[in-house]
Amino acid sequence: EELDKDDNLKMGQIFNTVTGQAYDGKEGIVVVPCAYQRQYAELLPVRGKNNPPINVYDANSDILSKTTRNKEDNRDYLENGNYIETNANHFVILYDQKTGVGSPALITLKATQLKKSRKWNSMMQSIKLKGKNGMFTPASFSHQYVLKTNQQSNDKGSWFGWEVTKLGPVENADLYHQAKSFAESISKGDV
Repeated sequence: EELDKDDNLKMGQIFNTVTGQAYDGKEGIVVVPCAYQRQYAELLPVRGKNNPPINVYDANSDILSKTTRNKEDNRDYLENGNYIETNANHFVILYDQKTGVGSPALITLKATQLKKSRKWNSMMQSIKLKGKNGMFTPASFSHQYVLKTNQQSNDKGSWFGWEVTKLGPVENADLYHQAKSFAESISKGDV
């Protein structure tokens, strides 16, 4: 969709829809994860166009129990003809290593990228540190990750998807505090 709007964008680039900045997908971006939320979006059954959600349901919703799975397109349809899409929302601080500036962002993974989301969440949960009371899993914003894009395909076509790798602990104190503050704002419902 964004490629149609801007001739300067290329397949595989990472595009920030808020700032309009494009990043090389092979180089990737550095992010600090701050929060994760699963949501269900109700969408009209149109393809190939900007399709904003009609409704958004939280993870505790029973909306999927009201759907029927279509085996042809692997979508969950409601009786009204709309379909439900599972969204894995990763709230992050996008960190520019050159300038040392971080900015809040939302990365939504859906469809074929849900497996990547689960893998990323597992990576975060598998980090163990030793504290005064033994081993513990630190907050997600304690570590930073590199997100790159790579070409993927199945019998329905090809696209660029995410590749997530752990970069290591956040060592910049300002970045850590910014990420912690963003995480707190999300948990309070301010974001």
